[in-house]
Amino acid sequence: MVFYVNSQKSSSAEEIAFLLNKCILQYPGRWSELVFLCIGSDRVTGDCLGPYIGHQLLEHLNTDTHGVYVYGTLKSPVHALNLSRISRQIKILHPEGLVIAVDASLGQKKHLGYVTIADGALYPGAAVQKELPPVGDIHITGIVNIAGVLEQLTLQTTRLSTVISLADTITQGIVNYTNSLICL
Repeated sequence: MVFYVNSQKSSSAEEIAFLLNKCILQYPGRWSELVFLCIGSDRVTGDCLGPYIGHQLLEHLNTDTHGVYVYGTLKSPVHALNLSRISRQIKILHPEGLVIAVDASLGQKKHLGYVTIADGALYPGAAVQKELPPVGDIHITGIVNIAGVLEQLTLQTTRLSTVISLADTITQGIVNYTNSLICL
């Protein structure tokens, strides 16, 4: 199941929280921890969505007491060179963790600025023809630019305002969702 959210709408953070909850409720496995795996590089504007969201999540969530963990930040990004190692580490440290992978993506022009939330693994690096292991039980992507030719250049020339706007909306949606867990 794949959901698209237009991040330009004023209610988009609430919609992200609602749809994330829907995906989590449909997850067939048992879990006792939430693990956000925020993928990307802080060295490429279009690819920094994941690390920027991870950075913001650490600022907004009390990850010490609520069973919520964040991997991949601006200071410590998870990218192509360390993704396999970090993924193995998460499986060892969080055997009952529900992993939610977060990454930037490229898409159609009409979907620029949209957020996708879906069940199943994320295939990081697919837009730039990288063969990386699939990660996550659920995934969230932000469409930062248009797919087509020269994807690596496209990511490097992505507008920072697009990335920040998407990151702010996705972060607020995740925070809204985790706050609803705390109230239970």
